[in-house]
Amino acid sequence: MKPENPQKPPCFGELDRVFPLGADGLRHSPDACMVCEHRTECLKAAMKKNGGLRVREEMVHRAYASGMIGFWQRWSKIKYLRQQRKKQT
Repeated sequence: MKPENPQKPPCFGELDRVFPLGADGLRHSPDACMVCEHRTECLKAAMKKNGGLRVREEMVHRAYASGMIGFWQRWSKIKYLRQQRKKQT
């Protein structure tokens, strides 16, 4: 059993470092993050920030482009996410 490291790395919760947009247009965690003991907590913290709403918007746009959701559902979700973004700022 490994002892827990209470020190969090300096990249903790930074969305563009722990979940960057790849060349394929999708987000991927870097290999360095995959072995970090804080990865789950870190990604959750990053998604709770304003950037997390941006990621959710990206997901809605991809779902619309692939035909998984329709225009009105996309419009409704984007409107809700942008309202949430305004509340956070």
